[in-house]
Amino acid sequence: MTDTLIPNGCKTNGPVESGYFKKGCNPFAQTGRSKLQNKRVLLNQQIIKQMRMRAGAENLLKATSNNKVREQVVLELSYVNSDLQLLMEQLEGLNSSVEVYQNVQETSSIPLIPLGLKETKDVDFSVALKDFILEHYSEDGSNFQDEIDDLMDLRQACRTPSRNPSGVDLLANYFSQLSFLETRFFSPTRQIGIFFTWYDSFTGVPVCQQNISLEKASMLFNMAALYSQIGTRADRQTQTGLEDAIAAFQKSAGVLHYLKETFTHTPSYDMSPAMLSMLIRLMLAQAQECLFEQITLPGIRNEFFSLLRIAQEAAKVGETYGEVHQSMIQTPIKNNVPFFWTTMSELKTNHYKSLAHYFVSTALLDHQLTPSDDEDKQEKALSQIYDAMPEGRSPLDILKDKEERRRIGKAHLQRSIMGHEEAIRIHSRCRDLQKLYILSDILQAGLRRSLTKFEQNDKEEEFTDYMLAPDIISKTEKKAEMEIPAATKVKVKDLFQRLGPLSVFSAKQRWSAPRTIRLRLQDRDLGFTLKGDAPVQIQSLDPLCPAAVLKHAMTLVVFSASAASIYEHMNMTTRTALRVTS
Repeated sequence: MTDTLIPNGCKTNGPVESGYFKKGCNPFAQTGRSKLQNKRVLLNQQIIKQMRMRAGAENLLKATSNNKVREQVVLELSYVNSDLQLLMEQLEGLNSSVEVYQNVQETSSIPLIPLGLKETKDVDFSVALKDFILEHYSEDGSNFQDEIDDLMDLRQACRTPSRNPSGVDLLANYFSQLSFLETRFFSPTRQIGIFFTWYDSFTGVPVCQQNISLEKASMLFNMAALYSQIGTRADRQTQTGLEDAIAAFQKSAGVLHYLKETFTHTPSYDMSPAMLSMLIRLMLAQAQECLFEQITLPGIRNEFFSLLRIAQEAAKVGETYGEVHQSMIQTPIKNNVPFFWTTMSELKTNHYKSLAHYFVSTALLDHQLTPSDDEDKQEKALSQIYDAMPEGRSPLDILKDKEERRRIGKAHLQRSIMGHEEAIRIHSRCRDLQKLYILSDILQAGLRRSLTKFEQNDKEEEFTDYMLAPDIISKTEKKAEMEIPAATKVKVKDLFQRLGPLSVFSAKQRWSAPRTIRLRLQDRDLGFTLKGDAPVQIQSLDPLCPAAVLKHAMTLVVFSASAASIYEHMNMTTRTALRVTS
């Protein structure tokens, strides 16, 4: 990972490391997304302040028996709860501000929902790691100040990742370093004294633990959130942009699935199994929506089989959003998910199902069966659209009967019109949805298209038919699937490798302090061989050599110099440092 220099005198609004910032980190960003994150930081601070005040008031209420004091505390508690509710609503508003995440060139695509990054408080590793290095490894912790600084710089940079693959690589780098850090310094039998604080992405409620699993889980959540923001930002008016969006949302779902399966007891509700399951469905639904847009981007041919295929693709998108909406309205998820998200998923369910009915109606109304058509092929295609044929009619009878095709086609148009009207009604009841003017235009255009089609096929003298068109079976040629990106298992260089090989020098094993031994050469041979660079390990030991008396310890000896250096400077008497198991 390379570093980018900052000219002296530059002012920043984000975390900057000692004169430089990491690649993939953008502390200078003044985009709408970064401003939202800054607002989230302030809201989280205010929320934790109000929660402390509420906890103090509740404790006082339990402790006092003075009625006058109790009345005053109850009054103050009502004010605190009111302020806390307002702050929660403001945070929900930030999670509903999806327009700033969309591609600025988008003019005809339905907005998508990204995840916001979890916020955290600063962590000072310096004192705790130095103390642990001195106590456990018997080394001077000050000698590792550069490594500790690099670790803290890396964590700070992860708070402002760029919305691109470099930003994901930055988070993946730190996540991989955490595995090394956990093995080196976090023993299962003792606490090291480092506290990690992360705020719930939806409620702003802080969670503070000494368990490094919270840090690792939160980093995975942010990696998934960043993938979702990359997908939302993609230009969906091009095939390349749609491919990028599909890949990003599938990777987001994959990271969330990996988080759900790996960290099963996270204390923050936004990372609970129920919430993660809902988020996975949301990411896959948005990937499926992009797959539908990819199919329709070149245009939809007004041809019988093509229309039926597109109808089933649209029904598949509507079905996936229906599953998302059902998971969002379950308790307690519905109490934490923004109302905007719930209404958006319900709106898209109606919109895409309405499109499916419109395409089926167009296939029936615009394409009458002719002698040159393949009856068997059309009959098979139509039979696969429904679970049960309308009014028990056979597919071939419907295809051959012009009036029956028109009657069933109009029934589909009626369902399309009702679905679009419901989507518009849902759009009007959510204040945040009303801000998305592109969405309003798309819904209105869909309704007008269905109404125009209905008027073109309506006869004034025709008796009103209240036939209800059956549901359309969803089907897709390419289903959105979770994709666990390689970024979750990226290989990095252990920052604290100077402590010794990780397989030997870990928090689980105890070592004595380094000490000096002196061995006298026999025929310029110490009787043992070394391998590796600093620090090196003893590879083999001659049982007849002078070092054999230390055999019980020499099997795990680690020298403080490289093997080449030791052999190069070997004299009649050689002195070097080693450590032995205690």
